[in-house]
Order: sequence, then C-alpha cells, then structure tokens
Amino acid sequence: MARAVIRFAALLVAAMIIGAAPALAQTNDPNLTQTEIDCLNRGATAADCIKRDTEDGSGERPGAGSAATNAVFLPALIVDLFPNPVGGGQAPLPTPDPRRDPASGALPPPVPPAGATAIQAAAAGGPIVSPSDLVAAEPPRAVVGDFVPDEVLVTVEGDAVQQIAASFGLEVRSQRQSQLLGATLVRFGIPDGRPVGVVLAQLAADGRTLRREPNHVYALQQAATIVNYAFERIALDARGASGENVRIAVIDTAIDDTNPALSGVIADQFDAMPDVPIEARDHGTSIDGLIAGVGALKGMAPGARIYHARAFEGGKSTMDVILAALDWAAEQDVRIINMSFVGPKNDLLGVACRNARALGIVLVAAAGNNGPKAPYGYPAAFDGVIAVTATDAKDGLMQQANRGAYVFLSAPGVEMVAPSGAGSDVVTGTSFAAAIVTGAIANLLHAAPDRSADWVEKALAATARDLGPKGRDNDFGYGLLNIEAAEAAKE
Repeated sequence: MARAVIRFAALLVAAMIIGAAPALAQTNDPNLTQTEIDCLNRGATAADCIKRDTEDGSGERPGAGSAATNAVFLPALIVDLFPNPVGGGQAPLPTPDPRRDPASGALPPPVPPAGATAIQAAAAGGPIVSPSDLVAAEPPRAVVGDFVPDEVLVTVEGDAVQQIAASFGLEVRSQRQSQLLGATLVRFGIPDGRPVGVVLAQLAADGRTLRREPNHVYALQQAATIVNYAFERIALDARGASGENVRIAVIDTAIDDTNPALSGVIADQFDAMPDVPIEARDHGTSIDGLIAGVGALKGMAPGARIYHARAFEGGKSTMDVILAALDWAAEQDVRIINMSFVGPKNDLLGVACRNARALGIVLVAAAGNNGPKAPYGYPAAFDGVIAVTATDAKDGLMQQANRGAYVFLSAPGVEMVAPSGAGSDVVTGTSFAAAIVTGAIANLLHAAPDRSADWVEKALAATARDLGPKGRDNDFGYGLLNIEAAEAAKE
C-alpha cells in the first residue's frame, strides 16, 4: 500500500510540472532542423540558434547546403551558386500585365489578410505600429543564396510605399516603376538589424505588398584564362554571318568601347549602377565582341545592334540592379537578351523573365561554371530561358560546367579568342558559350525577322547535333548548336 501511495504521488508531481511548463514554440517551416526547433522552444534568439547550429565550424546547417534559418549574415556582396528549394513543387508565378499602370486602379485592390488590422490603420493615418508588435503571417523564411543582409525587395501596388516603410520600421532606399514586374519595385533597408527572413515574414501580413524577396547576389560566369573555332563547330559560315539590324541587349560589366572590335557595334548604353566606379571592362567587352564584333575579331552576328547595360562590377551584382537593366532592355524593343551570369532562384527575376518572353524576347543565359554537382543556376533554369553550356574544340564538355535537366543547348565556350579591354584574350566559360548562341540566333532573326521566340527555341532544340547519351541529357541538353540546320528548319 505504501508503495502505491508513493507511485501515485510521483505521478501527481510530474503532472503538475508538465502543466506548469510553457507551451513549445510552433512552426510549419519544413526547412528547420530539430536543433533549430529546440532553440526556438527555449526562447533563444535567431542569432543564438544560428551560432549553435554552426559550432562545428562549417558555417552550414546540416543537410541544407548554404541555407540558414531566419538570417544569413554575409558581407554585402559574396558570390556563389546555391541549392534550389527542396522538392521544387512551388505554385506557378502569377503573370502581371507588363503594360499595366498599378496606380490606375484598373485591377481590384488586394484583400488584406486576417490580422492586418493594425497595418491598415497605419495606412489610413492611424498610429504607427512597432515592428515588434506585428504578427508574421508565416514563419520566418529560410533564405537560400547570398543576399544583401540588410535589404529586401518588395513589389507594391499604388502609393503606399512610405506608409509600408513607417509601419514596418524600414527605409526606402530606392523605388521605381518596373515594366516587366508590372508594379512599383521598392528596395527597403532594414536599419534595426532584424534578419531578412523575419522582415519578409512580417511583410507577408500586408495586402499592399505583392511579392517579397531578398536582394540576391549574382555572379558573372567566366571560368579561366587559337583562332575562334566557334563558326566551324556550330556550322555557321563566317563569310555570310550577319545579324544586321537585329537589336540585342547584353547585361554585363561595363565595356571598352574604344576596342576596334566594337567599332560601330554599340547602339546605346545604360548604367544600372551609376554610383559604383567602373573598374572592370573585360567580360562585357568579350561578350559583345563574340556576339557582334567586327574586324580581326569577328563575332557571330556582325551588323547586330548591341544595347549594353552595365550591371556588374568585380563580377558581382544584386537583384535590384539586374531588374533595372532588364527593364531598360525591354524598353529598347530588343529581340534577344544575353544574360551571362548566374545566381540563386528569385521570384522577381522569374516574373521579369517570363514577361520579357511574353513580349517576344528570346532570353539566353549561361548555365553556370560550378561543376557537375552544383545546384541549378538562375536565370538559366527558368522556363522560357535558353540555358547554354560550354564545349571545347573537340565537342567535349567544359569540366566546370553545371549539369542538370535545365541545360538546353551546348555551344563553344572553351579557350576562345575574344576582345578584352583594349586588346584580346583567351576566354573560357558558359558566359561565352551563351554569347555564341545569342549571335547565332541573331543570324536566324536577320534572315527572317518575323520568326518568334517560340520558333527559335523549337528550331534550336530540333536541329542540335546530339552529344552524349541519345536525346536530351543533363550534360549537353539537346546537343551542340547547328545553325545551318536550324536555318533550314520549317516554319
């Protein structure tokens, strides 16, 4: 009997202890590790959780590549490739009308989500809500890829930018109307050190914000430093090659427009980062020269008109700068946009690319130079973008090339002579293979200007010379570009 009483008392004490314990933190974020959940349950700060999670010195959360939960504390401009979100089962991106004026009121106003009453009050001139009082509509996001650590990019309808900034304790660092996004694109600064993931989650509670993304960092795709063998390998007659009057946009570094290979080639230039001093000109000069160079360093499509947007310095750029360059390119009524850079997936970039394609623009991008086990590189991996990998003079794949189902086409890109600065250089990388494809497409459009972006994509896929395993594969895509066969393809 005494033993039974003792056992009952022990059970009663245990029940009282459990009943007095605080409720555990709840989260639906599938990317959180058990360690991170335990941190949240103990009431630890995000920074403490991250510190504990990386005590092994790797700086990475186990099983999640370079992604970190809630925040990634990085220098403003660090460049690399990063994994895709696991599963890839995201809902399709909505397509705003690129011609729409968001301030016109033509579309119904967004319905504010439940719990946004305080924010609505601020928008109507009510009291300003402290960011600490806001309830996030979703758990803080695990942000994938390098990004500016104290900024977010947000698309907004109407004129509520300043009100949103006041409500969430943010700074408006820049804003502009984006044609390709169909809304006002705002670069908000985070002055109080909140993690980017937390701010994105807080902004999700406000119906006036359409899309909310990190300001991701992207990198040019030049791998290493002889007569240009590309003409022969892609079956393009150098004597008859021409892209005369085809308008092409290139988003890259600044160029040396005194290089003889670019004489008369550049139709216009735009500087998407005017406050950053120009130091590098080689990469952009090489890309433009391979596309449409003249003289001794003849490009694939001499006579083409290049609209060149400077958006990179030191091989680096950010999402807001790239979007500004894309908008400018679309305004120039170009037929092709060359994007020889790679970075993480970003929905704003995805919408811009899809809407550019809807305008009839052919999009060409470098697949990436981060090796066979590297994750997908964007913008190349977006639907409607021709992802180009690099091959050598013997049609072998460049060793550093990315692999994956998104690779669409192969083209020469290993040890080619190209204009560089005031002279020339031997260049290697998927950047330069993309330029070869851009120039080749200009030949097709010169021969028949009414050919659509869809026709170009289908013709290139159907006529590529198969390399590697039969059919499309993850290394070579559909195979090596064959411009002679593409030219003969039926409409």
